Amino acid sequence: MNIDDYRSNKKVSKKLVLKKSVKNFFNRCLVVIIIVLLSMIVIKKNPSFKNKIIKYVYEENINFTKLKNIYDKYFGKILSIDKVVPKEEKVFNEKLSYSKASVYKDGVELKVDDNYLVPNLESGIVVFMGDKEGYGNTIIIEQINGIDVWYSNINTNDIKLYDYIEKGKLLGEVAGKKMYMVFQKDGKVLNYKDYI
Repeated sequence: MNIDDYRSNKKVSKKLVLKKSVKNFFNRCLVVIIIVLLSMIVIKKNPSFKNKIIKYVYEENINFTKLKNIYDKYFGKILSIDKVVPKEEKVFNEKLSYSKASVYKDGVELKVDDNYLVPNLESGIVVFMGDKEGYGNTIIIEQINGIDVWYSNINTNDIKLYDYIEKGKLLGEVAGKKMYMVFQKDGKVLNYKDYI
């Protein structure tokens, strides 16, 4: 086999994997559409089911990581495109560092360097972005372990609501020299010393 045959086989293989990935994606979309339609029919026929959905979707905190893990378990990843496209190398790979930690409201106030770049402690989904009274601009990430982490007094431009953020990814820059963090699970505040 010469080098041209090798390159040709490699290109064909990548095209087949991509074609299969796209086909699997559309099949999964079809399954989701069917589930949504069946759910809508059940809601129409059974008002108590509708009340349960309203309660768990609108009134309580949805655990997106549990839903993602269940989906991945039964259906696999949404796209297996990572087999075709090589992964990017990380440029930012820092760990949380601070000079002093003290109790602040429900969490902790961390003294950090000026313009400190904040890393994400654990992979998860952004479930809130906005201003929290006494904390400033806040990002809440529901981690894959079910813990909600508040990163407060930080500025960010690259992150949007419901983004999946990998562990160690840059979240933003601290506004000043103080950063606030709160750790919660199922609405209960956890001791920050166990997590930083």
